[in-house]
Parts: sequence; structure tokens; C-alpha cells
Amino acid sequence: MTPPAEEYVERARALAPTIAGLADQIERDRRLPDTLVKALHAAGLFRLLLPRSLDGAELDPATFVRVTETLGAVDASTAWCVCQTAGCSTTAAYLGPRAAREIFGGEPCGVLAWGPPTTSKAVVTEGGYRLSGRWSFASGGHHASWLGGQAPIVHADGEPRRRADGVAERRTLIFPAAAATRHDVWHVLGLRGTGSDAFSVQDLFVPHEHTVSRDDPAERQVQAPLYCFPAGSLYASGFAGVALGLARTVLDAFVTLAGDKTARGHTRPLRESPVVQAQVAQAEARLGSARVFLLDSLERIWREVGRAGALGLDQRITIRLAASHAIQQARGVVDDAYHAAGATAIFASQAFERRFRDIHTISQQLQGRDDHFENVGQFLLGLAPDTSFL
Repeated sequence: MTPPAEEYVERARALAPTIAGLADQIERDRRLPDTLVKALHAAGLFRLLLPRSLDGAELDPATFVRVTETLGAVDASTAWCVCQTAGCSTTAAYLGPRAAREIFGGEPCGVLAWGPPTTSKAVVTEGGYRLSGRWSFASGGHHASWLGGQAPIVHADGEPRRRADGVAERRTLIFPAAAATRHDVWHVLGLRGTGSDAFSVQDLFVPHEHTVSRDDPAERQVQAPLYCFPAGSLYASGFAGVALGLARTVLDAFVTLAGDKTARGHTRPLRESPVVQAQVAQAEARLGSARVFLLDSLERIWREVGRAGALGLDQRITIRLAASHAIQQARGVVDDAYHAAGATAIFASQAFERRFRDIHTISQQLQGRDDHFENVGQFLLGLAPDTSFL
């Protein structure tokens, strides 16, 4: 029997001491340690968006955000890996039952990771495809049992295979992680523990049953409200949760610091400064309002999708706006707290330095791009937005 949705938030909260104790190792090793991966499996946190038919939680998006927020408050890399692999796992709803069970079934459940292609192609052959390519930013790939590579489908003569509407076909091909060559490239500013390395394969056979046209309603096998949400909307929401949790920890750490620290040249602790008082109040308002906007939007849209059985463009726009706004506000709160903390913030032993690096890595990623606001504004002004990143 699937536990109540709220229980997954409690499970994430219960793991906080374990994650905190491993945070330095996560940063140093640039991946999640095996002990933590096992604990995440035991808590069911790799099943958050899997269908119930595969013993998944099939969480509503707002509860999913609260899980990533809870984890992000402790360690952003752990939260990022859980969010990324959860988004990948929605592929299960588009696979045939046998393939879905083969990839995601069992105990522990299968974990899928992927990233955008640098180069890729899948050549049509009997029963499937011969896949070659290289993909990057495979967050969580070090503990994944399966990898996915999106590629254009081509015939043996190199001609693109086209869908019924004439558009060149692209599919995501899923294969055992052991079949790929990993490339150690993840030497970065923040989110170091995600291990978001590159991987490649050459002329690898992938059966057609292990491929999907991502988010294509015609291929959806599981007809449930969750799978009306495209992976992009779930990624945007979940990563916004990571940012909100991280920023909450930084703001709380600054409030504690302000009660104890007296800046050089001053005679009163920071909390008695009118400037600091105003900054803390404004940060609380920014963070709290961004969180409410995101969660309230997701809860309302979830109810609407449950009634209509579909997710509209206006709802996808709202999710994009709320998620992008949350990431932007979280970054601003962290920046302000980091600066107000003075020299204390630069020490690795404090709560600020690593999270400062992590939030700026989050905001550099696709979900933190400022041009999302341009697309939303186009829609609000009656123009046709670019829907490829909604």
C-alpha cells in the first residue's frame, strides 16, 4: 500500500541528520556516497514520481516540491539528484508495462539519469536502434542503474525518420548504465555532489520497447493526473524547491548570526542595526511570497487537472513563472544574507559559503534562465511564446 503523500516529506526530514553528516564527503567526492543512496532508496525517495503500478508514490507536484525543499535545506546536491532522477522516472508512464517493470521495478527500484546531447543519432535496425552519442549534465548518474540518451532517429542511409506530421522524429533511448563510458568533467563551482558528468555510447543496440517520445500523449500508458504534467514542469517546480530550501537555511543562519556577531568598528550586534532589520524583513517577505506563489499555483493546477484530465498552456506558463520567480528570489535572498554576514560568510565551516556557490550554480542552469520571463510575458501580452522550455 502506498504511504500518504505527507509521509514522504517526513521521511525526507528524518534523513536530514544523515545527509548533514555526509555533506563534506558529498562535496569532496563529487557524488552521493553509497550509504546515502541506500538510505534514499529505503525512504522511497527514488519512487516519488513513479506510477503506483510500479510501487511508486505518484506524488502531486506540490508535495514533490516540499520534499525537494526539505532536502535542499540540508544539502542542495542531494536534493538535486533526487529531483533530477525523479523527473527522469516519469518516463515509466510512457513505456509498455513489461519494459517499465524491467527498468524501474524491483527492490531497490531502478534509477534513471540523463542529460542533453552533445552529439547523438539512433540508426533504425531490426527490433530497435543502434545508438551513438555523448550526453552531458547527467546529475545522479553515478548511482543510476539506467541512462537515457535523446537522439534523432535516422534510417541506414542517414535520412531522418519523420512522424506523421512530417517533423523529424526524436526519441529517448534507455539502456543499462554499465553499457556507457563515463567522462569525468564535473569540476565546478557548486552542486559538486551531483556528479553531473558526461557519458557516451557507440553503436549500442537499444530495443524499441526501451524508447519513448518524451511527453507525447499518444504514447502515454498510465492515464493519471501526474503524467499530464510534462517533465519540464516537474523539473522546474522541483528545482525551485531546492532553491527555496537552500535559501531558507541561509536566511535562518543569518538571523542566528545577527544575534551573536558585532561587526568590526561597531558596538552593537547586527540584529540591532536598522539596516539589517529591514533587510531581514524584506528577505522573509520575498522568500515566503515566492514559496506561496509556487505551492498555491501547483495545488490549484493539480485540482484543475484532476477534473479536466489535461494540462493547458496557461497552466504550464503559470508553473514556469512561479518556478523561475522562486529561483530568482532565492538567489537574491542568499546574496543579501551572504553580503550582510561579512567576512564570516567566506569560511567553509559556516552555513553560507557552500550554499552561495550552490545557488549560483542552480541559477546558471536551464531552470534559472531569465529569458523564461520573456516567454511568460509574451503569453500574457497575447503573443505566441516559445513552448520548448515550458
